[in-house]
Amino acid sequence: MAASPVKRAFKYRFHPTDAQAAELSRTFGCVRKVYNLALAARTEAWTRQERVNYNATSAMLTAWKKTGELAFLNEVSSVPLQQTLRHLQTAFTHFFAKRAKYPRFKSRKKSRRSAEYTTSGFRFRNGALTLAKMTDPLEIVWSRPLPEGAQPSTVTVSQDTAGRWFVSMLCDDPTVGPLPAIDTAVGVDVGLDHLLTLSTGEKIANPRHERRDRGRLAKAQRELSRKAKGDGANRRKARCKVAKIHARIADRRRDMLHKITTRLVRENQTLVIEDLTVRNMVRNHMLARAISDASWSEFRSMLEYKAAWYGREVIAVDRFFPSSRLCSACGTLKDKMPLNVRTWTCDGCGTTHDRDVNAANNLLAAGLAVTVCGAGVRPQRRTPGGQSATKQKAPRREP
Repeated sequence: MAASPVKRAFKYRFHPTDAQAAELSRTFGCVRKVYNLALAARTEAWTRQERVNYNATSAMLTAWKKTGELAFLNEVSSVPLQQTLRHLQTAFTHFFAKRAKYPRFKSRKKSRRSAEYTTSGFRFRNGALTLAKMTDPLEIVWSRPLPEGAQPSTVTVSQDTAGRWFVSMLCDDPTVGPLPAIDTAVGVDVGLDHLLTLSTGEKIANPRHERRDRGRLAKAQRELSRKAKGDGANRRKARCKVAKIHARIADRRRDMLHKITTRLVRENQTLVIEDLTVRNMVRNHMLARAISDASWSEFRSMLEYKAAWYGREVIAVDRFFPSSRLCSACGTLKDKMPLNVRTWTCDGCGTTHDRDVNAANNLLAAGLAVTVCGAGVRPQRRTPGGQSATKQKAPRREP
């Protein structure tokens, strides 16, 4: 049975006309208004121990459009308004399943400006995309082509804090599928001195994108802090300047991570990483800025979804596994290993290790043990149940 095509989003910049920008801005405001009204109605019903679902909020939307106060909702396409109600239903589904917190209201200044259109809300013909309530197609910068014969099923229009407009088209991509199986595996240790250290001994430098633009960013933030509070034009320009610097940093970081993860997935069948809790690690105020700049969470996310696309396997080793303190040659466990120690010599076998390469080798061995033995990777403990997967070795073959 053939596998179903992968759903993939293709994101492009576009330059709207003044009329299109005004229409989209109205749509963003109406989407935010409908979301907040529906959330308020569902919250009020929640206090009365009542359940309100998507169908009920959709009926409320029809009633709101007939009132004088909310008659402006009829001026924009109804498709994005219905989609925001579906998003709210999804948020409550995650909340009831205890996968997320209670939904929050959207803020005019802080929330993402976006609107989602389904097939009834746009027309895509001959490479031209026209949204509902618009007469002219969007002027899209086609940085890369869509898959041949692809028809978008969903279109999301957004504007970032730097004022840039984006359109994201979700469509089936038949070019994405499992790659030919290979027998290579690699352990990947993330760090700050070097962004990645591979078990092969290769080290990928950490470009520190935020540090490179830190001076420009600090200057722009100082200029912003001097502007009068409020919605004045000067403050808006200064805020946009800060946002552009942040966008430049994020774009370069994302581009680099895409190139690295694509290369790793194409060259290796099995990739072993460490299951780090970045959310807890950034609480260390001495390292928070550097960890955030390294973007370990985004690296792992990219690695996992690309591995799923191309038929590769990603194994996450338990965060308590002592990969840095364990000798990859003889298995001796060192008591302490401060962060400033970059090379160390094993007391058991006398092997001198590079801290990061040794950790990557240990991660690879632990991940392969999980694959072969089906055992979890935990810290070494004295338990009567036997040895952990880190201590298990392949049986010696008879000559």
